[in-house]
Amino acid sequence: MVRIIPLVNQSLKLRKMSVPEKENSVSDSKKKVSYAKALKKLSTYCAYQERSIFEVMSKLEELEVNEEDAKKVFQTLQEQDFVNEKRFVESFVRGRFGLKRWGRIRIRQELKMRDISDHLIKDGLDLLEPEEYHETLVYLAERKWKLTNETNLYKKKAKVVRFLIFRGFESEMVWEFIKELSNKEEA
Repeated sequence: MVRIIPLVNQSLKLRKMSVPEKENSVSDSKKKVSYAKALKKLSTYCAYQERSIFEVMSKLEELEVNEEDAKKVFQTLQEQDFVNEKRFVESFVRGRFGLKRWGRIRIRQELKMRDISDHLIKDGLDLLEPEEYHETLVYLAERKWKLTNETNLYKKKAKVVRFLIFRGFESEMVWEFIKELSNKEEA
């Protein structure tokens, strides 16, 4: 007597896909989001934290909302004050300077990447107090100077300068302060 063993249906096995495979796979199964659902999702998205127009439009594209509904959703979000570019810039500048301790140059670059207009960027950067900005530069420079284990003074200066410039501080200010620090150490 022959015994028949049923084979496992291969289509039932789920295969994990990597991120690039998911992005490249045909997404016919992904349905387009309706106006009401898109409005609900985006109002929650914008209520969580301030968003730029660029970020909101990217999210609409990600949700695959059709163009007409996307315009309506965006218009409604602006009317209900969920999207306000000026408020976004002020929040972004305060957060990146206060929490991440970024300089003006890095903040400006990040805002440019989000398609923010030059006059809004200028207004946002004007919110930074010069004394507080200088104090932050001094604090970061002194801390990095102490933490840098380099005996060669030239290499130590270079490491600290690279760190501060990467953070977005102006090179003239950085070099000026680094000269003061190195003069203190030599004395």
